[in-house]
Amino acid sequence: MIVDIKRRALHRSKILQGQLKGIEKMIENEDYCMDIITQSLAIQKSLSSLNKLIVENHLRTHIPEKLSSADEKQQAEAISELLGLYELTHV
Repeated sequence: MIVDIKRRALHRSKILQGQLKGIEKMIENEDYCMDIITQSLAIQKSLSSLNKLIVENHLRTHIPEKLSSADEKQQAEAISELLGLYELTHV
């Protein structure tokens, strides 16, 4: 992984862990439903930020390597990965 992206992804992961523990406590304490939902949506946004970092790393490292490969199988794999990601995010 690219050093800066790895650092940022690990930081985001630690934030997510804290947010998940926080929502667990909120549920245990039977906090107000809207507060729990708000926290849940914040976690989803944090996950989205983490995913963006991982995709950025993949696009900066693995994809260029595969697309510039003389091996057509590697090129097809890169395209397949990107199309799969597109499908997952546009369901």
